[in-house]
Amino acid sequence: MAEPLDTPTALVASLAEAAQSAEAELRERYQFVPIEQAKRIVAIGGDGFLLHTLHEMLDRDGLCPVFGMNRGTVGFLMNEWRVEDLQERLSRAKAFAVPPLAMEATTVGGATLKYYAINEVSLLRETRQTAWIEVSVNGRVVLPELVCDGVLTATPAGSTAYNFSAQGPILPLGSNMTALTPISPFRPRRWRGALIPDDLTISFRVLDPVKRPVSAVADQIEVRDVATVKVRVERAMALSLLFDPEHALDERIAMEQFAF
Repeated sequence: MAEPLDTPTALVASLAEAAQSAEAELRERYQFVPIEQAKRIVAIGGDGFLLHTLHEMLDRDGLCPVFGMNRGTVGFLMNEWRVEDLQERLSRAKAFAVPPLAMEATTVGGATLKYYAINEVSLLRETRQTAWIEVSVNGRVVLPELVCDGVLTATPAGSTAYNFSAQGPILPLGSNMTALTPISPFRPRRWRGALIPDDLTISFRVLDPVKRPVSAVADQIEVRDVATVKVRVERAMALSLLFDPEHALDERIAMEQFAF
């Protein structure tokens, strides 16, 4: 008979063969509930599937804590996979609040679209021509003209991903900052980014959106031909990630500063 868990817990898994096999093992061992009844979620897969799971919760306003187990490739946001002692691991897990970024993008055609990002919001050129972008913080223009391939703003949880690849800083959890990082900047030639307090709104205005079109991407969701984009941290919708104490997210992010 399957072992009951002390809190109604749902189990979700990616379609990858390793994740599907792990899901079958867990369902044989433990009792799970439908996701609509859950107060906690165990997600089996890789980092991409975990982000997908978190986005689904944002879409339906069901902010359950999520405990991920890695059956993917990198698994930076995941705990180690094993079938044993799940109840003990969930009871001991350390919770981390991860507030998402809210992106509000207005297109050249006048449509306004809002999406959330857990890692980063990126503005990217759509053609071979560089993007020309004005950058403001809380209504104050800080860069009148950024000539670049793009620019992004990242959360601490996402700072080790695309942001770090673009030579942006790694931000410790709890730093209350977001990274503002250019992507292949041409002008200003020496500007390499900034740290912005996360209670401020970052705004981008595309200076020539017809000749030099730009898309805005919230994690994997793209809006093409944008004219303006506003980004802010949405603390009221903070997600909760659960980690084994010996593999806590804050320590992982901190140690990435020393990785080669």
